[in-house]
Amino acid sequence: MDALPHAGAASPGGSPLAGRRALVTGGGSGIGLACARALTEAGAAVTLLGRREAALREAVDKGAARQAIAADITGLLPDLPPCDILLHAAGAAESAPFLKSDDALWQRMLSVNLLGAAAVMRAVLPGMLEAGEGRIIAIASTAALKGYPYVAAYAAAKHGLLGLVRALALEVAGRGVTVNALCPSFTETPLLEGSIATITRRTGRDAAAARASLARHNPQGRLVRPEEVAAAALFLCLPGAAAVNGAAIPIAGGEV
Repeated sequence: MDALPHAGAASPGGSPLAGRRALVTGGGSGIGLACARALTEAGAAVTLLGRREAALREAVDKGAARQAIAADITGLLPDLPPCDILLHAAGAAESAPFLKSDDALWQRMLSVNLLGAAAVMRAVLPGMLEAGEGRIIAIASTAALKGYPYVAAYAAAKHGLLGLVRALALEVAGRGVTVNALCPSFTETPLLEGSIATITRRTGRDAAAARASLARHNPQGRLVRPEEVAAAALFLCLPGAAAVNGAAIPIAGGEV
């Protein structure tokens, strides 16, 4: 649960987020890691929060963040450092036909995708309100905006996450804090690789065919890159995005 070692020097003073402190959940891989890199490159002092200590240590060693905390957001949270930016990217996806999805699957999806998000937001929001400024960005999904077959629990949890974002945005509007959601379509991440493996196992299709079936959801005919999500997250952290609050921004090539 202790913070992993610090790495790297302070960012240049001319960087747009110089002096800002960011906490990135799920920062060991995928979208979270891409966002951590983008925030670090923009000058923020980034702390990662995630379950996999080895991945976190590697991210810090490679300069994606200054430090990391190994913890599970679905359990008892450790004391978190003060932050001006919360980028919540932790999440998980499981698929099953609705009638084969048991209570345990539903609890897992709700715990990590919704309840864990709420717990982290509750932990960092008081400091932001006291400071009179802050940015909270939740990585949701196009599954927060529409339904997909075989992922009812995941879609319900992501819809809940978006509801949380919209409600909290109204609570803190006018107090210097903004709360927004990014809603990417299928994105090139380790999480997607797990989905592809599930499709191949259940359907007998090869990985290339499974990947193509997911890419077809995007009218551009491709998968989203984590760096594209990170670019949108970075925009929401900049002064020019101060009026963007309670938004659900699709990153999906026109899918929704």
